[in-house]
Amino acid sequence: MKLLDIGEVAARSGIKPSALRYYEEAGLICSVARHGLRRQFSPEVLLQLKLIAMGKSAGFSLHEIAGMFGRNGLPQIPRKTLRKRADELDRQIRELAALRDTLRHVAECPAPSHMECPTFRRLVDVAGKRGGRARKAELLKKRGQRRRPLTAA
Repeated sequence: MKLLDIGEVAARSGIKPSALRYYEEAGLICSVARHGLRRQFSPEVLLQLKLIAMGKSAGFSLHEIAGMFGRNGLPQIPRKTLRKRADELDRQIRELAALRDTLRHVAECPAPSHMECPTFRRLVDVAGKRGGRARKAELLKKRGQRRRPLTAA
């Protein structure tokens, strides 16, 4: 098995050597040898780096990604975690699509002023309500709490 020098890994992956060293410190990747002071990696590190990039794109933190790799460096991701993140991405997609539609409406609205347009005002009201819920949910998440469903009084 031919080992890859940290410079070669950086060139082939597009990730800076400083980031590779950080990933190693964080437990995301592991060098297998040294050639002088330069780290040497197995070729499988390139696949691991692609998985890390995919995890980052999906919104996972580096800490979460590190927890998904087993001792052999291969992913061991709970399917429940993947389903939950996919559901969150679906929600973001719906919100972004609504925002896109709002922007398109505003750009093409024939009303003399956007504030005179009933469609614009309705879209702003909906976005405001959705944004308020999202901010509240995020605050609760940071505190380690869950949103409680509203109950009839």
